Amino acid sequence: MQIDLLQTELDKIIETSNNNITITDQDGIILRSNPNHWSIYGIEPDQYIGKSVYQLQEEGILSPSIHAMVLESKKPVQILQKTNTGRTVMATGFPLFSNSGEIIRAISYSQDQTEIFNLQEQYKDLEKKLVSYQNEVEELRGKESDYHGILYRSSSIEQIVRTIYRVSKTDASVLLLGPSGVGKSTFARMLHAQSSRKNEPFIEVDCSTIPETLFESEMFGYESGSFTGASKQGKQGLIEQAEQGTLFLDEIGELPLAMQAKLLRVLQEKKVMRIGGKKERQVDFRLITATNKNIEEMVEKEAFRLDLFYRINIIPLQIPPLKERREDIPILVQHYVQTINEKYSMSKKLHAVTYDILTQYNWPGNVRELENVIERVILTADEETIHPEHLPINFKNISLPVEAHATPEIEHGVFDDADWKTAIEKTEKSLLLRALERCKTTYEMADFLSLSQPSVVRKLKQYSIVRKR
Repeated sequence: MQIDLLQTELDKIIETSNNNITITDQDGIILRSNPNHWSIYGIEPDQYIGKSVYQLQEEGILSPSIHAMVLESKKPVQILQKTNTGRTVMATGFPLFSNSGEIIRAISYSQDQTEIFNLQEQYKDLEKKLVSYQNEVEELRGKESDYHGILYRSSSIEQIVRTIYRVSKTDASVLLLGPSGVGKSTFARMLHAQSSRKNEPFIEVDCSTIPETLFESEMFGYESGSFTGASKQGKQGLIEQAEQGTLFLDEIGELPLAMQAKLLRVLQEKKVMRIGGKKERQVDFRLITATNKNIEEMVEKEAFRLDLFYRINIIPLQIPPLKERREDIPILVQHYVQTINEKYSMSKKLHAVTYDILTQYNWPGNVRELENVIERVILTADEETIHPEHLPINFKNISLPVEAHATPEIEHGVFDDADWKTAIEKTEKSLLLRALERCKTTYEMADFLSLSQPSVVRKLKQYSIVRKR
């Protein structure tokens, strides 16, 4: 009687599961399975119970068979299957051993992932169609664009801005990749601001700062009295707070595996249950994630779930570091000098050589480091003009080309206080010195400066500049 009850319970669990649960013996013969899910393989229940998974694999119904792989390797396996009905299935299989260590069963869980892959295909189709809408895209092409707080001149950032503009009209999940400090949260906010959800909440969560013991209560919330120290009124979780809006999970690579599984369930079922709750709540939000880690490498090392990776990686965007888009540095330097001056009611200026050093530096901390350095020197420099000696010690060894030292201060809009006549004289002298370094004769200097040769000779004499022999 007890055995019959257990059999009935097992059959009901398999039948009502959201996953397709299949159990085979050590020879690959199917013993039990969920009949409601086999339609994705194009066969009826009476066509697989009692059959060998090896036979179904040869017939192309299971391509490949997760059970065959588990029985062969005697280890857990996770794969993507392609069915003859055109579906894509995520399958995970586990071996079951006897007390003597012999494999006696293989159990698999599979779920239709076709919707996710269709979204990826729809995105590719959308990209092709939008190529023709050049007039709309041209609005984003400004060489010194300030677009939702994103300043750029580089073609790489321009391409990312274009892509964000396109995908913002959909609800596809976006994964922002790149080293720390490149501004991934700024791009996430831009994506939200461009979307149809722009008037709804934007909830940003730094996964690296929430302790694992508190993560579930923070993300899912809790009902009143669900644990010691809980608020009497209960608490709405961060996922619920993003209702109708955008949930941005920064540093998702830091998410513990246990939490990855729970997040995956929310993404699949669009439901969340508070700690201590008895009723699931429907949720609707757009998901954006970001990380500075190599997620694909983490998947290979089993530090990140493959099925969650497929959920968040529909639209991946790689944000390059500043050293790979050096043309963005000058506009960022000028922007932060102006912004920080306004913030503290100051009027500090950069000396030309200081400016050149900042634009030549590699900025390993990217935009965040650049902003911090400029704020530091503006606040700590005693003089109105910030000279190279005001910069942190790691900037002392930046070597500049000769022409950089000769670059007129007025060229950068940070020229020291001077009248018009003095400014022009300094500019002319600086240009002559630069030409003198590059050219061998006054005729070459004339070509370089787009002047006549007699004018070059006259100006060299005017400024007492003598060529060294």
